[in-house]
Amino acid sequence: SAISKNSLSSSLMQLQCHFTWTLLKEDVDLENLEETIGDQTKFFANSNIKNYDLLSYVCHLKNSNEEALKYLQQAEEEVKKYYPDEIARRSLVTWGNYAWIYYYMGRYKEAQTYVSKVENTCKKLLSTAPGNIQLPEIYAEQGWALLKFGRKYYQRAKDCFENALKNEPNNPEFNAGYAIAMYRLEDLSLRQCEDVSPSFEALKHAVELNPNDTFIMALLALKLQDLNRVDEGERYIEAAMKKTPDFPYFLRYAAKFYRRKKELDKALEILEKALEVTPKSTFLHHQLGVCYKEKLFQLKKTTRYPPQEQVEELIQLSIFHFKTVIDQNTKCFAAYTGLAKMYAQGKRYEEAEETFQKAFQINILSYADKQEFYYHYGNFQRFHMKSESEAIRNYTEGLKIEKDSYERQKCMYALKQLLEKRIQEGLGNATDFGTLGLIHNLNNEKHKAVECYEKAIALYPNNEEYVSALCELQLSI
Repeated sequence: SAISKNSLSSSLMQLQCHFTWTLLKEDVDLENLEETIGDQTKFFANSNIKNYDLLSYVCHLKNSNEEALKYLQQAEEEVKKYYPDEIARRSLVTWGNYAWIYYYMGRYKEAQTYVSKVENTCKKLLSTAPGNIQLPEIYAEQGWALLKFGRKYYQRAKDCFENALKNEPNNPEFNAGYAIAMYRLEDLSLRQCEDVSPSFEALKHAVELNPNDTFIMALLALKLQDLNRVDEGERYIEAAMKKTPDFPYFLRYAAKFYRRKKELDKALEILEKALEVTPKSTFLHHQLGVCYKEKLFQLKKTTRYPPQEQVEELIQLSIFHFKTVIDQNTKCFAAYTGLAKMYAQGKRYEEAEETFQKAFQINILSYADKQEFYYHYGNFQRFHMKSESEAIRNYTEGLKIEKDSYERQKCMYALKQLLEKRIQEGLGNATDFGTLGLIHNLNNEKHKAVECYEKAIALYPNNEEYVSALCELQLSI
């Protein structure tokens, strides 16, 4: 009846589970997420309760509720195996997901049964209502789920692990989750030129608590590499390689370490080895694409006349791996731009153009991604399509997004170079002077900016934008 349905839906909202954690399907590629979690259930030795719970939610988002129920059964098996003495406490998230899925299937009686199971457990064990439970393992499970849904969720993930650690400060798993969230957030902040909270201490602490977690060891090695402590980083990579020579989640980061160290053949060898274990991993294919791209640029740098067939082969290999990524993960921006650049290298300009356009249509781009797009697309127009005006237009778009990032600085630098060249050649128009004025102003070179705006106005007398920019500048000097 309708009444029970209404009261049921308000009880459901109280449950702590994937359905109440605001994990939005438009932020991920569901097929790819399912593949990734499926792989992890095979290779991570500890309990897979959280992975099966999350898979049930992903299946629901894909409209396969029957399959979702099967994953919840697997989660229950894992609980019995790993926590035979705390079944009720360890099943709260699983039961919450059951309740929601039955509700969506219109099986309200079963949904109510699971809601009651959660409510009774909360009353009996924790003397609280489901909406107020603060179990560290539930905070952690939420944290792991958030990490899987992409960077929009990293800050929330970090907060969840922080809450979990309040009760169990030395829990190795919670510390690992916290360190991963910190590492990813730091990466993001660096790109966006924001204040950084360093992840080094968190990674180091997580490795000390669990010296067998080679996944975290590899992240620590990459962080040491960032800090120019390369030899120290490599010692961690070598130690981890002895512990888990076949573990794909360690190997992918070991490969990244050697790629950044410019030992490309070693990186490729490690990636191929990992690919045998997880052949569909988009992470590995992306890294392979990047390695072949870097090999190509290395070859062009070091050889005056590189053999054409070698160039062709590297372009083909790189294209193959980048394409594999975007066929499986439609949201992977870096793979689209990598692919577009390789098409351009192979003089396949129509395909490059098409790929750039697809990259720009991804719905989860950050402002730094958009600036990066305008920078690479501007380069494509400038060096491959030989259109300086289009290049200028794109670099300017990147500059107009007013938040700072490395990519915005690259846009600014490329633009300044191009505009100064045009002006020196006597080709400068009002827009060129106006844009150069904007750049000088951003760089705090006020007098140079004034000169540029004056020239722009001389060429285009009543342009409001230039006149008001000039007035503002003169007032600020």
